[in-house]
Amino acid sequence: MIEKLCEYLKGIGPKRFVAMFIGNAILALGIAIFKYAGLGNDPFTAMAFATSDFVGVPYPPFLICINIVFFTIEFIFGRKYIGVGTIVNAVLLGYMVDFFYKIMEAFSLPPSAFIVQLPVMILGVLVTGLGVSFYQTSDAGISPFDSMSIIMTERIKKIPYFWNRVFTDACCALVCFLCGGLLGLGTLVCAFCLGPVVHFFNKHFSEKIIGHSVE
Repeated sequence: MIEKLCEYLKGIGPKRFVAMFIGNAILALGIAIFKYAGLGNDPFTAMAFATSDFVGVPYPPFLICINIVFFTIEFIFGRKYIGVGTIVNAVLLGYMVDFFYKIMEAFSLPPSAFIVQLPVMILGVLVTGLGVSFYQTSDAGISPFDSMSIIMTERIKKIPYFWNRVFTDACCALVCFLCGGLLGLGTLVCAFCLGPVVHFFNKHFSEKIIGHSVE
């Protein structure tokens, strides 16, 4: 087991491993900025925030519980997508988000005026896009939730990835709504703008630094 792990890490290389970890940290910062803006997070994160508040369990450990459910599905049907990045994302991301958000709260209360919330949200889009770009370009494992739409695309050949992703995001948004969570402009911006932002960072930043492409 240890030998296989060493071989796997050697195959990834230190640059991709560090990029994966930094990508998760930047992603966590972006999620915290989105939450700070108060205009809604991406559907999965919004669902995680809403359900953790609904059941009264802190976000970081509750996110791990959610990820365990999705990881079980990923392990059964998409084991090839699991890597060290999968584990780091599933276990540490929530604590990173909580860490960054508490730092922001320590300096000032979240903005309440839309004229301030909007630029903060835009900053969140850019930071989140950079984090996702670093994380994806490292190609060190897919997060449990992100693997769901990929696995569905493999299993249900007639439905393209786009619609499977729309379905999984819509389910998250529905759960968030039913639990009284926040769905807003930030949620819509993530749905329609995050992809192009990630693609931009992939081509002009991450792939050049890491020297690896997932395409």
